[in-house]
Amino acid sequence: MERTDDRFLPVLLLAAQALVWPGAALLRGATPSAAELLAAVLVYGLVTVALAVRRARPVPVLVLVAAACALGAAPLPTGALAVLGTAGVALALLTVALERDTATTLLCVGTLALWQLLHELSLHGLGLGSGDGEGLALVLTALLYAAATGGGLWLRRRREARRTAERRLHRAEAERHRLPAAERRRMERELHDVSAHHLTAVVVTVEAAVGLRERRPEMAGEALEFAASAGREVTRALSAVKAPAPSAEDLPAPEERLRELVAGFRALGQPVTCEIDALPDGAVADAAYGIVREALTNVVRHASGAATTVRCAYGDAHTEVVVRNEPAAGAEPSGLGGGRGQNLLRGRAREAGGTLATGPTADGGWEVRALLPGRTAAAPSASVPRSYRLAQALTAAGLCFQPLLPVLVLRDDAVSSGSGVPAGVLFTLLATAQALALLRLRRAPRATLGVELALAALWPAAVAASGYAGPAVLPPVLSALATCLALAGCAARAAEEGDARSGLAVPGAAALVHAAAATASVALVDDGPGPLWAVAAGAAAASAGAAGAAWWAGARYGVRRRGAREAHEGRLAAWTEEAVRDAWAERRRITAGLETTVLARTAEVVEAAEGGELSRTAERAREALAAMRALLDTVRDGEDRAELRPQPTLQALDLLVHQWRATGREVEVRVTERVPERLSAEVDLAAYRAAELVLEAGNDEPATLVLDADGGELTLTATGVPGAAHRAARERLAARAAALGGTLTADRPDAVLLRLPLTTPANPATPALPQEENR
Repeated sequence: MERTDDRFLPVLLLAAQALVWPGAALLRGATPSAAELLAAVLVYGLVTVALAVRRARPVPVLVLVAAACALGAAPLPTGALAVLGTAGVALALLTVALERDTATTLLCVGTLALWQLLHELSLHGLGLGSGDGEGLALVLTALLYAAATGGGLWLRRRREARRTAERRLHRAEAERHRLPAAERRRMERELHDVSAHHLTAVVVTVEAAVGLRERRPEMAGEALEFAASAGREVTRALSAVKAPAPSAEDLPAPEERLRELVAGFRALGQPVTCEIDALPDGAVADAAYGIVREALTNVVRHASGAATTVRCAYGDAHTEVVVRNEPAAGAEPSGLGGGRGQNLLRGRAREAGGTLATGPTADGGWEVRALLPGRTAAAPSASVPRSYRLAQALTAAGLCFQPLLPVLVLRDDAVSSGSGVPAGVLFTLLATAQALALLRLRRAPRATLGVELALAALWPAAVAASGYAGPAVLPPVLSALATCLALAGCAARAAEEGDARSGLAVPGAAALVHAAAATASVALVDDGPGPLWAVAAGAAAASAGAAGAAWWAGARYGVRRRGAREAHEGRLAAWTEEAVRDAWAERRRITAGLETTVLARTAEVVEAAEGGELSRTAERAREALAAMRALLDTVRDGEDRAELRPQPTLQALDLLVHQWRATGREVEVRVTERVPERLSAEVDLAAYRAAELVLEAGNDEPATLVLDADGGELTLTATGVPGAAHRAARERLAARAAALGGTLTADRPDAVLLRLPLTTPANPATPALPQEENR
């Protein structure tokens, strides 16, 4: 679509310009001269070709289009550049704002306007100074440039927001499939590493004591004591595996895992140096860990003792993982790669959405380089060096003050500027001030509207000071443009947040202010139309209509934005919920096997050891080890899945945090020691759902959730969640709290406090956990 726009939009402008001139002149019977046609062909062709490649080189295209129009505006007849000198330049300015940063955009539009004012150059055949009567062409040019620049900035912001939303949805969907498998692998690894080792040690120790109890009876007591302590350690470790707490201590950062991995290879005698950036939890961190581990393992296998460097750089566009080793002394070059390991590495990178390349280095070593996705949320703009900004400013000053092009421009006889300040200058200054105020419209719409209304009151003073005698309706119309945009912005913000408190008070007040200013402006014009009462009535009707239309249009836009945002957040929340439920089902499936098999057998090991039954202890330890191996086989096969996915509770908060972090959002959850380990099912489920709702309404801001218990109440404090204070989210949270006799407090715009009783009044005992809930 972009290629079609690049190729045919300039052609449409060229066709429109040809219809205006020379088409209209030919219809009137005025035949242009050959020199005029030749000059027009040259200017039209240059501008059209330049606009066709504007997206690739927007700033040079703007300079070229402005220079070509300035050279052709004076010698060509009036109207010969009416379209290309206005719409063409506006299109070039809009492209600069769309494709370049804000500072470059403002520098370009400011330089262009200052260049035209200093040298009194026109790009469309009309003067910019006082020689055109009241200098109204200056006002129209300023409005055109402001509209093109503002439109480009708005389109760029919308495009970046859309791309960010698409990236977040893509990563959330990928995590939806990855999280359950990752949880299964985590529990499998911990079951094997923590428990199988202990149970195997118990079996070996107790059976050795059984075989030597005749010759060394003292070993029986030691073996029983070891079996009891090891059994209790297995029980404690398995209980921790069942529900890891979502805290920084239990969930080490990905970069810490990488550093521990490097330290482990150093302990094997491998000289490894590392440079590792902080990484977010998710598929990228897991892929980086697996790639580094596999690459270092290959180094130990094929180039043991070779100096190795590990670098993991996390950036906006991509994450770069590089493992490079020097050649090992006496190693054969053919032994640097076996093939299968490289395929595994590429598979890991591919699963994370990246690429991987391996190969020998120039000095005979080996390098593994992976490019993985970078930040998944809206990436901050890269800081521009100050030297680059200085070069931009010097270039703009050179283009603005260079005398070559103004000398080449053909001019008519100079026209005296007259006395006093032209109305066009004052009107341009006011219109520029209103345009600058609109830059804050997105962040502070109500404050922006107040500034616009204050500036609107200055238009009658400008009319009186300049002695304006042009069209009486022009000053009110010019002053109303920016105010209507501010009104639309206020309406859009109110509709997007679901806030209907203002009603018609805001547009009514704006219409009243503008009606008074318009009446004064029209009355100050010498040839003002009609009596004052008629002017006031007409101004009031026009102001009310314009304010109402702007408010209605802004409200419609805000409703559409809210619908699009809710649809995006709904998809993101649905995928997050599905991922957490699947992972929670995996955890519950495995922990059910733990409770019914391994933990029961381990408890029997401890009981037999404490009872002094050596043979029975060995037998129960052997059974517990066999049950552990059977459970591991079940975990790997993925069998015996639960038909109904259980509702997550507070024990699944770590899964919820993982899922939101995977979308690029910074989320932290802290659970204090005062929170009981066992809560009633209603409170447990309600607290989890409240945390889920708060995170859904938090947009992209970093969020912190703190769970605490005080005075018989469970408190959930959420900060960094401005969306949770909006009416819709607040009503859902309040309803969930009220169902259990709790309360909701939202004193700050970005924080909420939820209080729930630790025991429900209806049933203080712990009831069965509901399997499903309609949301």
